[in-house]
Amino acid sequence: MSLNRSEKEAVISDVTTLAAKAQTLVIAEYRGITVADMTKLRNNARSAGVSLSVLKNTLARRAVAGSAFEVVADQMSGPLIYAFSVDAVAAAKVVAEFSKTNDKLAIRAGAYGGKVLDVNGVRQLASIPSKEVLLAQLLGLMQSPISRTARVLAALAEQRGAGAEAPAEAAPEAAAEVAA
Repeated sequence: MSLNRSEKEAVISDVTTLAAKAQTLVIAEYRGITVADMTKLRNNARSAGVSLSVLKNTLARRAVAGSAFEVVADQMSGPLIYAFSVDAVAAAKVVAEFSKTNDKLAIRAGAYGGKVLDVNGVRQLASIPSKEVLLAQLLGLMQSPISRTARVLAALAEQRGAGAEAPAEAAPEAAAEVAA
């Protein structure tokens, strides 16, 4: 089914808006994928905040012209699915995870930060933890010394409090807690 001129302009406008907001674009060939598998991929993408589209390649090339994703315009041929994401790793994660279980989805290329990513580059980008996980790891690292200090101080306070009330029997137990 062909689109008329106004419909093509609307598609280009929509994709240009997506490209302006997105940090990452992943392009994958979907030849031979069943409708059920494609629906599963779309659901995974939607839940991860990834915009997944099947577009005419000429319209996609026009839409990304002048953006950071123009670098992959030469890769846009054949039956492709375009995954745009605002999160730097979300599109790569969705497509790479799905391609592990479905060999008919072949990652062709990607773009991040104005640079072309090959298949290995997309997979490496997908292996990076999400922003939330990285923030949680950073917070854990920052809290670790403070929580250790608090436990040592609590054990010392408990040892001193037990030492004043009970004779030397409580001291070895408190010392064992401090050592742990």
